[in-house]
Amino acid sequence: MAIFSSKINSLIPHNAYAYSNTLFDVEINQGVMSKYSCSYALKAGDQELGELTLMRSREFTDDELDLLENLLCSLLYPLKNATLYHQALKMAATDQLTQTLNRVSFNDTVKREMNWAKLNAADLSIIFLDIDHFKVINDQYGHDCGDSTLVAVAKLIKENLRKNDTIFRFGGEEFVILVNQTDLANAELLAKRIRIAIERNILVYDMKPVKVTASLGVSSLRSDDNFDAFIKRADNAMYKAKRSGRNRVFLAQ
Repeated sequence: MAIFSSKINSLIPHNAYAYSNTLFDVEINQGVMSKYSCSYALKAGDQELGELTLMRSREFTDDELDLLENLLCSLLYPLKNATLYHQALKMAATDQLTQTLNRVSFNDTVKREMNWAKLNAADLSIIFLDIDHFKVINDQYGHDCGDSTLVAVAKLIKENLRKNDTIFRFGGEEFVILVNQTDLANAELLAKRIRIAIERNILVYDMKPVKVTASLGVSSLRSDDNFDAFIKRADNAMYKAKRSGRNRVFLAQ
């Protein structure tokens, strides 16, 4: 989009552009937002490619709009390839059952956020969550019920997160939540809110209520932490919560 905007600016001067693609959760805004605009829904064949808007301080002429429509044709197929590539990357990093990020993207994401937090002297916390007695649910009700449980728990977690927090399916019945710019006390409050939401949720499978609870461990980044130390404290706290009776939140020591 930046290349396209730059190349056409001498032909169709504009102060800013905005591009959105809800299918891929992409939102780009560049330049100074202005009074006049023109917008186009982009499409290649049957594939929706989002919407592009150009803005400037004076109206676009009919000749400019005709030229822009012709120039947009040169954008469609490169944009289609870019969105397909974006989709492939997203699918590789996403757990298809719960639509959370998967273990593949966990290490890189956590290390990146740790580096950012240390450089900016910002808080960063992590929550490990394990569904209690998940094997019993699978054995008693079947794996379809287990899958439904995982989907329901992931949904409840997401409903309690902010936009810049990140959830991963770490493996099996275990989830990890990376909580940006949040200290230990506030991360604990979030973990307790999630625990209560899961406990109070009524999961019905095959006309039978299924009791679901979770145990959670919380850790916050310390100045001398490396990757392993940061996540191990939260993991250990979660296992302490399970050994202490489950359905509770423990803070890392």
